[in-house]
Amino acid sequence: MEKEILEILKAMQQDIKGLKESQKIIEKKLDGVVEQTADLLEFRTSVEEKLNELKEVEEVTKANCYDIAKLKLKAVK
Repeated sequence: MEKEILEILKAMQQDIKGLKESQKIIEKKLDGVVEQTADLLEFRTSVEEKLNELKEVEEVTKANCYDIAKLKLKAVK
């Protein structure tokens, strides 16, 4: 009876060791996911800033095109 209990305890210890090793692997993968997420958020912020800059340039360009067209019309008259 005692031998059976000891065997069960040894098996449980081995299972616990396996679980701990698996947990370490999962933690490493999770760290990678967190790092990638941070990189993607930084990239997203950068892209949004650049898009906003492009929209500003587009507005200025649009206004300049209208002004140029008006000046051409005045020059023709």
